[in-house]
Amino acid sequence: MAKLAFLGLGVMGYPMAGHLAAAGHEVCVYNRTGARAGAWVEEHNGHMARTPREAADGAEMVFACVGNDDDLRSVVLGKNGALQAMNAGTIFVDHTTASAEVAREIYAQAAAQGVAFIDAPVSGGQAGAENGALTVMCGGDDTPYAKAAPIIAAFAKSCRLMGGSGAGQLTKMVNQICIAGLLQGLAEGLHFAQKAGLDGEAVVDVISKGAAGSWQMENRYKTMLADEFDFGFAVDWMRKDLSICLEEANNNGASLPGTAQIDQYYKDVQNMGGNRWDTSSLIRRLRALEK
Repeated sequence: MAKLAFLGLGVMGYPMAGHLAAAGHEVCVYNRTGARAGAWVEEHNGHMARTPREAADGAEMVFACVGNDDDLRSVVLGKNGALQAMNAGTIFVDHTTASAEVAREIYAQAAAQGVAFIDAPVSGGQAGAENGALTVMCGGDDTPYAKAAPIIAAFAKSCRLMGGSGAGQLTKMVNQICIAGLLQGLAEGLHFAQKAGLDGEAVVDVISKGAAGSWQMENRYKTMLADEFDFGFAVDWMRKDLSICLEEANNNGASLPGTAQIDQYYKDVQNMGGNRWDTSSLIRRLRALEK
């Protein structure tokens, strides 16, 4: 069992850290809102720290799951950042969905003091985090990954090293590009079915068994038909992720016309007040166009 730190106890980080504690590891947590860290400690019998630096002191491995590039730089590289307390031979595993650029930046600074950095964004949403069934895509070096993977397994059903530093974040970008396209297609299909006078549930029951089937269809079609979106992965976070994808595409020359258009559709949803709606709310935009 290892001595670990976990930075960031949002809807993903809170249960992920819990799975590490349940696996028998000694876990010290840090969260910007101390009350949430206190609640975690009460539930999981771990420890809490006032700063990322304090949480990382003496830890063999430090995990993070925060909001964006700037949040990540703050908890890793800031005056009270984790890297200030990490010793040579320790490992930092970052589960934030961030840019490949910041992953490479932190990798280089960590390497300069003998600390390994693995960018390890996740897919599977809040339910995957709570059920310990996330998919983790990693970028970094072989040896630290081999040490980290058995510990990551506490909250993951799949974990794979995709390449060098930044490769995990690039793979997550592919994931988000595909999800955006799937959700727009599903929204248009269900909207069409309803306008055509079809039974939406019966339609999905048939087509989900064929080539049109997907996780999004299986898990979101009922709530989309019912016009319910107060749950799941928020539109604000999807727009943050898609902006990362589009910026990276601008750098590497990839053409993402569909992704760019769907990003604007999500902007329309935000303008409807749907910042915190689930990403499947694209169908609500189509319904609004009828009026």
